[in-house]
Amino acid sequence: MSAGKSYFEQPGDDGSRLARKAKDSPFMVVGLAGFVAAAAIGAYKYKTRGNMSTSVFLMQLRVAAQGTVVACLTTGLAYTMYNEYVVKKSKEDNKLSN
Repeated sequence: MSAGKSYFEQPGDDGSRLARKAKDSPFMVVGLAGFVAAAAIGAYKYKTRGNMSTSVFLMQLRVAAQGTVVACLTTGLAYTMYNEYVVKKSKEDNKLSN
């Protein structure tokens, strides 16, 4: 190990690492964007919640955030399965027919 470098650090700056991660898993970017959007909407709605108690508001916000995560995971899984089983199989069928 070189001095000053962490064992887990890879060469390259943070921008290239983020771009590589986004290319490997595009739904990570969607998840991060959803997190930022949920936080912004939650902060705005907290100010305009009226007479709703804070605990009820936070429970509703948690349920909405969990629903967003489940939807994103389901979409990502469906996309991965589509690429793995449908696209890959059609490519293999094309190779066999040629």
